[in-house]
Amino acid sequence: MSQPDSEKKMYPMMPLRDIVLFPHMVAPLIVGRDKSIKALEYAMSKRTEIFLSTQVDSSIEDPKEQDVAVVGTIATVLQLLRLPDGTIKALVEGKRRGKISGFAPNPDYYMVTADEFLELPDSSYHVAAYMREILSAFREYAGRNKKIPKEVVKSIEKIEQSSKFADVLASHLPVKTKEKQAILNTFTVIDRLELISSILHREIEISSLEMDIRSKVKTKMEKTQRDYYLGEQIKVIKNEIGNGGDDPSSENDELAEKIEKKLLPIEAREKAGQELKKLKMMPPSSAEATVVRNYIDCILSLPWKKKTKDKLDVSKAEKILDEDHFGLNKPKERILEYLAVQAQVKKMKGPILCLVGPPGVGKTSLCKSVARAMGRKFVRQSLGGVRDEAEIRGHRRTYIGAMPGKIIQSLQKAKVNNPVFCLDEIDKMSMDFRGDPSSALLEVLDPEQNYNFNDHYLDMDYDLSDIFFITTANDLHAIPAPLQDRMEVIRLEGYTEEDKLSIGTDFLVSKQMEANGFNKGEVTFTKDALLEVIRYYTREAGVRNLERNIASLYRKIARDKQQNKTSKKYRVTPQGVSRYLGIHKFRFGLAEKKDAIGLTTGLAWTSVGGELLQIETVLMPGSGKLTITGKLGDVMQESAQAALSYVRSRAQRLGISPDFYQKLDIHVHVPEGAIPKDGPSAGITMTTSIVSALLKRPVRKDLAMTGEVTLRGRVLPIGGLTEKLLAARRGNITHVLIPKENEKNLKEIPAKILKSLTIELVEHVDDVLTKALVFEKGEKLFRNCNDEFFCPDILLSTDAVEAGNIAH
Repeated sequence: MSQPDSEKKMYPMMPLRDIVLFPHMVAPLIVGRDKSIKALEYAMSKRTEIFLSTQVDSSIEDPKEQDVAVVGTIATVLQLLRLPDGTIKALVEGKRRGKISGFAPNPDYYMVTADEFLELPDSSYHVAAYMREILSAFREYAGRNKKIPKEVVKSIEKIEQSSKFADVLASHLPVKTKEKQAILNTFTVIDRLELISSILHREIEISSLEMDIRSKVKTKMEKTQRDYYLGEQIKVIKNEIGNGGDDPSSENDELAEKIEKKLLPIEAREKAGQELKKLKMMPPSSAEATVVRNYIDCILSLPWKKKTKDKLDVSKAEKILDEDHFGLNKPKERILEYLAVQAQVKKMKGPILCLVGPPGVGKTSLCKSVARAMGRKFVRQSLGGVRDEAEIRGHRRTYIGAMPGKIIQSLQKAKVNNPVFCLDEIDKMSMDFRGDPSSALLEVLDPEQNYNFNDHYLDMDYDLSDIFFITTANDLHAIPAPLQDRMEVIRLEGYTEEDKLSIGTDFLVSKQMEANGFNKGEVTFTKDALLEVIRYYTREAGVRNLERNIASLYRKIARDKQQNKTSKKYRVTPQGVSRYLGIHKFRFGLAEKKDAIGLTTGLAWTSVGGELLQIETVLMPGSGKLTITGKLGDVMQESAQAALSYVRSRAQRLGISPDFYQKLDIHVHVPEGAIPKDGPSAGITMTTSIVSALLKRPVRKDLAMTGEVTLRGRVLPIGGLTEKLLAARRGNITHVLIPKENEKNLKEIPAKILKSLTIELVEHVDDVLTKALVFEKGEKLFRNCNDEFFCPDILLSTDAVEAGNIAH
């Protein structure tokens, strides 16, 4: 029993949030509100007790009289500790119950008058029975709830006083604040024990139900579905209270309807039906159900039999191709041939073309034009940096996060089964431990196999034979030979100066005019201005940098127009180009200004087009050492050694002392040493440079050459002839020596290039030296000699005699 003390006392009061402090309970409190801190400090300094009452609503920052519970606990402050953030950690101990009878005004903290309730011992049989029954129930509950330590149970077992037993046990019950406050509000011990007993038995029943739910969930779930345990628990709870979740059958019915309506091959329809049956048997939230659902969505999103109708008017297609691109006759012809045959036959295997050429010549944009000319959708997939075979073929569904390969994904986006498919930068693929993507492309790009392409994720044959595949590359040598064999290679040569001028005038100027917000006629470019940009601000096989420079001119003109608020018309001249773009970036006309000894101009071909290659040779007293510099590859270094061996074998016939290599060191250098160079086509250039240095005879400044040399002096054919001749023309070269065996390639060279160059065919190094070296009047390079390699005669001209390197 408990009864109020007759004398009312005044206490500092501190409201509590989300906690009920019972008598006989020691609890740490973190206090941050100013009034609460001051109340604690007052109680601590005056060694008085403090009244602790729980807030009705814990979210109220500054509670009023009606916001705190009337019944609370009178406690003592055992310890105060001020924390770095300004809050206080207080340790308090509840002593006895109290009931607020009034509030006293105080500006710093709450002061209340309260009635104290003294606990009277109650040793009736009812109380003893309740205590035994509650203790037994608490042991059972603690056994189910791992959060209650065994030590707590043991400490409660030792409490004999009924009031203290009830309060201490109530403080350990994991129930809401309102229920704990209800226990605190109950003054009589018997009523308090009865309330605790009902709460405790309710919690035991809930705990038992939770265990039953957990058991049911575990029996339904497999090991792989344990991550979804919480979701299944919620589902069983809903079933227990008669309010189950939404029926997933509606989603399955929707998928079944889509499968029925979709135009699918027999194999795909059967596969989708089988997977849908599996899905219906699975719990909706399981991991496997998500995988199966994604797989069915993949099947339904593919355009199995959906195609666009081809526009087979060859004349219109030719007009579209000519509108979009200047030149590029070979690829245009091949595409028009395909359209012509397609118009005559119902079914034709899609061609696989490979456009090879330097950057900026229009390979990728030509693919778009092909799609426009044929009336098909266009899909582009960049292969640069792809090194995983699964990027092409997809991942098997056994892997987490598996998805189809890039081919199938692109068709899902295109939504048709016969697009123009551009596989861009096919030469930039690489391989590592994950596989070789170029090998995976063998099936994709083979017309005899791609009608049943098998993606690992899809795990069904998919017909790619209607797709018009076009691949692009800068360097054909970087593409594996088996892959090259499956494609029809079409080379796109670099543009001539006249081509670039036409492209700039007809395409790029108008394109950048619109892009930079100018109207027609506001800005005009003179022919000389465009030539200025082409010659002195770009050096490329394509027109990408030309377009960038034209765009830069438009931007600078736009800035000038906006700053000066003018509506005048602009006319771009060569002087204006220099003013806007700054100093010249390149030197036009790379040919040497005068004939030089040991300096020969060669022609090289790179992935960005043709280039002029200067080769220098100098002689120094020494012991016959050959030094080769300029970051040259193994093949090019071997060409230099072969050239020297040829010169040594022909020394006497050339008028050179047979033992020259014992007295001289020869240094062959190719400038621009930071750029890697390789290939055999500089053989005759190196030979000419070495012979020029040994004979002290200059090489013609207006002449360039290309060709591989053998030890017997034969000149072998080379590749990239068109690009090399373009580089010669661009570099202001007038005469070019090429191998005789390349004569057949001249038919493919544009007429305008052939007209601007004097091209001479050579079969032997002797022909090269005769045409390349400059001799004085009446001087001859070779003496009559029956032996092809060893001749006793020497060069007769005394002007050519030099001590130490030419025979006397």
